Amino acid sequence: MDGRDGARDVLILACGALAREILAVIAPARLEHIRVQCLPATLHNRPERIAPAVRAALTEFEGQYSKVFVAYADCGTGGELDRVLAEAGVERLPGAHCYAFFSGVDAFAATEDADMRSFFLTDFLARSFEALVWEGLGLDRHPELRDAYFGHYERVVFLAQTEDAELTAMARAAAERLGLAFERRLTGYGDLGHAIGAL
Repeated sequence: MDGRDGARDVLILACGALAREILAVIAPARLEHIRVQCLPATLHNRPERIAPAVRAALTEFEGQYSKVFVAYADCGTGGELDRVLAEAGVERLPGAHCYAFFSGVDAFAATEDADMRSFFLTDFLARSFEALVWEGLGLDRHPELRDAYFGHYERVVFLAQTEDAELTAMARAAAERLGLAFERRLTGYGDLGHAIGAL
């Protein structure tokens, strides 16, 4: 999807962890005027790099699209992403993180107290648990760190975007590996679907 021929005049700069979900929203809605450009999903583990990466991408694509939308929540940037987007006049997904917008920001806020000791997985994180969580946090080399990272959690909550038995099994296995209880909640695409559909 080129976008420079005038047929696709909206650019979504997206977290690579959302690529599959964004394409799942775009395809059935036939939103052919949208181009998706993903930044590396590994930024999920380095939130201090998100705002600079988004700023560089905004500069790269400046003037090429009639509208740019950023498919990130704050994602641990501490407001830095919002400062970058305010300078560029660009909007982003609602909420503090993907768990909130998949659940629906209001619904997530309503359960924050009850979920305070929950570790969340999305479809992407269930699929990428080994690389992003287990290896990404060094638990493959230092399993003794499990208690330091996860000792205060009580359960893994799998926020499922799709009905997928294999992903549910992966999420359940991740919970077992972390020594935590398991809960699955089917969220669908939540506020992500609404935000992309509005483009």
